[in-house]
Amino acid sequence: MDLRDYLRVLRKNWLIIVVLTLVGVGVAAGYSLTRTPLYQSESTVFVSTQSADTVQDLQSGNTFTLARVTTYVNLVKTPAVLNPVIAQLGLNETADTLAASVTASNQLNTLLIQIAVQNPDPVAAANIANAIGASLTNVVSTIETPTDKATSPVRLTRVRDATPTTTPVSPNVPLNLALGALIGLVVGIAVAVLRTVLDNKVRSARDVEQITDRPIIGGIPFDPKAAERPIILEADPHNARSESFRSLRTNLQFLEMDGGHSFVVTSSIPSEGKSTTTINLAIALADAGKRVALLDTDLRKPKVAEYLGIEGGVGLTDVLIGRARVGDVMLPWGNRPLYVLPAGKIPPNPSELLSSAQMTQLLEAFTRDFDVVLLDAPPLLPVTDAAVLAKATTGAIVAVAVGRASKGQFEGAIDALETVDAKVAGVVVTMLPTRGADAYGYGYGYGYGYGGYGGYGTYSSDDSKKSARKRRKPARGGSEPAPAQ
Repeated sequence: MDLRDYLRVLRKNWLIIVVLTLVGVGVAAGYSLTRTPLYQSESTVFVSTQSADTVQDLQSGNTFTLARVTTYVNLVKTPAVLNPVIAQLGLNETADTLAASVTASNQLNTLLIQIAVQNPDPVAAANIANAIGASLTNVVSTIETPTDKATSPVRLTRVRDATPTTTPVSPNVPLNLALGALIGLVVGIAVAVLRTVLDNKVRSARDVEQITDRPIIGGIPFDPKAAERPIILEADPHNARSESFRSLRTNLQFLEMDGGHSFVVTSSIPSEGKSTTTINLAIALADAGKRVALLDTDLRKPKVAEYLGIEGGVGLTDVLIGRARVGDVMLPWGNRPLYVLPAGKIPPNPSELLSSAQMTQLLEAFTRDFDVVLLDAPPLLPVTDAAVLAKATTGAIVAVAVGRASKGQFEGAIDALETVDAKVAGVVVTMLPTRGADAYGYGYGYGYGYGGYGGYGTYSSDDSKKSARKRRKPARGGSEPAPAQ
């Protein structure tokens, strides 16, 4: 992942990052508000030796004192020092409990011992700090006094008494809030990156480019009303989705694959928009003056006749078994040179029919008589029909829907075609989002009028039946008769 990928991840998951950051701030605020405020007071004790007669004695005493200061610091939190304080102030706690609220320190190369005490009562904190300083002085004097002398060579003097403070030292609300926000932000970014790494769905055209080197010849924008108007070139010719099919038509015309012009349109799994892509592409080609033959070779879940509002009871299967002639069942559609061959009745052996010699001869005849031949084929992973057809045609156009197909499924579809030595003419990315981090622009024209692309799925029989009832049926009739074979 490069810097642009990380920025895309952050932009795509900005809501998660913001929410987790706010959660971190909320947790920190809740923690701060539920903590009892603690006040801190400090007293300072100076450690010195008894007066010396010479400079050498003074230097020796100073070295001795510096060596002992660390020991005195550790002595502060011992029961020997704290028990007298508890007794003097009448505290209802043990020496170990009191020691948890006491801190003693010594600055490097100094003879000063700072005694800090934290307590919910600022006055009690000051009294305890002063009492500990006095107790430490007595304990050190007792310990350091030799048995044969009456006084200790070490003397501790309180040079600063503790005073009550008005500002609590804990909780530190600003610091807690800042730490909460920082932790929430880091967790949010980590979740966003992890979510992206673990996501195996095709989310953008960049994902497609990482899986295959075949060209992306089209990007179809997402349309929330696609189920109501699958044939967008008829329903709304000036829609962004309509323009994307015209762009696909232009790119398809630049494909030079052995001079052929018959293409199988398929996908890896159902509901990736391969049927509506085939139909709209056929219409766009016919609008450009091409003689187009549209064959519904999905003999398992045929949709072409249903979407176009034509009779599909008799069609390709009848031609393949010799029960009908092409000229009798192939229907012109719209006021354009577009001819449609429905699937006909669903046979028990679709793969065998599509791989038969009759199908090969039929494709050769269509290739001679039409400028472009488009075959709407079943998905590649559930069945082998599309791979069989792709081997007998110029190549396959694979539709992949953003957010629907996984990377593994799309890669498996490409592998299925390559296994039978079929050519992949190109990839059409459907359901591309029009807004957000994954929005994608394809072609020159859309930078000025459209924000991105998306697509639509059409392999659901329930959705297609509803859409067929809602849209108007276009008039049939073409400018030329379909060839009879």
